[in-house]
Amino acid sequence: MQIHLLKSKIHRAEVTGANVNYEGSLTVAEDFMEKAGIVPYERILCGNMANGHRFETYAIPGQRGSGAIILNGGVAHLGKIGDRLTIMSYALVDADEAKGWTPKIIVLGEENKILSERGI
Repeated sequence: MQIHLLKSKIHRAEVTGANVNYEGSLTVAEDFMEKAGIVPYERILCGNMANGHRFETYAIPGQRGSGAIILNGGVAHLGKIGDRLTIMSYALVDADEAKGWTPKIIVLGEENKILSERGI
């Protein structure tokens, strides 16, 4: 049996931009993606802490070290600059492997600086 488990989470990521004219996705600073174990074009689920909206899209890498979190395409209507997002990805894991599973989690603070890391 396999189950879906949290693989990666970027918690409290502050939205730094929005571009409704872009074709879609969420731009995430490349260093955040690497640290959390999210690969380019990976499916992600996002929760907006400011308004409760949840949306599914895919991650694309932004400039390393920029702190970029940019809503693109239609999801640009689901938040605004300054909103805080929880960005999550999941993995399909064998039940036996799940017993010792640890997701990679980073928590961001002001100016999207990393406050804490777990499972890294």
